[in-house]
Amino acid sequence: MILRGNVYSEVLHLYTGISVLAPDQYQEKGAYRVCYLLHGLHNDQNSWIDSTLLQIFAREYNVLFVLPTVGRSFYADMKHGYNYFTYVSEELPKISKKVFNISAKREDTAVIGCSMGGYGALKCALTKPDQYGFCGAISSACLFIDEHLNGLRKNADYWIKTGGPEAEAILRDFQTAFGDELAYTDGDEIIKLAEKLASNPVRPKIYAACGIEDNLRKENLRFKEQIEKLNLDYTYEEWEGAHDWQFFNDALKKSLQVWHT
Repeated sequence: MILRGNVYSEVLHLYTGISVLAPDQYQEKGAYRVCYLLHGLHNDQNSWIDSTLLQIFAREYNVLFVLPTVGRSFYADMKHGYNYFTYVSEELPKISKKVFNISAKREDTAVIGCSMGGYGALKCALTKPDQYGFCGAISSACLFIDEHLNGLRKNADYWIKTGGPEAEAILRDFQTAFGDELAYTDGDEIIKLAEKLASNPVRPKIYAACGIEDNLRKENLRFKEQIEKLNLDYTYEEWEGAHDWQFFNDALKKSLQVWHT
């Protein structure tokens, strides 16, 4: 079953796009496991459904997928926009539990994303470990967001000159999310969240993957080296692949396999 539509958010104060994909088979007893599946910078709530084998995965792993849309917000409570992090991590789970037959147990709750959504998934899971038992971070972007923002503050003109219209658009995204000063907090920086979580007895299982040909591979490997120094349940894998839906599809399947073991 696929539902595509809109839901009113009290946090955002608007109707916002949402898709839900449930297994074809009806579950008479118990509740479905739920996965909040987050999209990347250029995508929306329909991208995972339209570009991957998500319908097969829902049936194979008996999971209900909830797919929100957040625009190009970087899953932030934006300085000049909407509070998308609060919406995704707090309001969306409440809405989903009221409407659908999904489990409230953290071990039955996952958050997975690709690219910008990988960053968002890590941010959700590391901020609210009592809520998510599993996190899948696929080809994650902005793992060292402090360096991204610091670099843009110093060299915005060079960034635009060398990157063209896309770079200019991303700069506007960052300014909308983090303000004209591009000021971040420890709550936006993934490694800071991981360091804080290391002393917490409740920690999500984290599975990360990146393609060998992905231009974000270097950053993901560097993040791997740092996070492996912490006392977290973290696994990283890489294989042939680029920053595309073929890799995202395969990595999603592996993420679900790890979650279910």
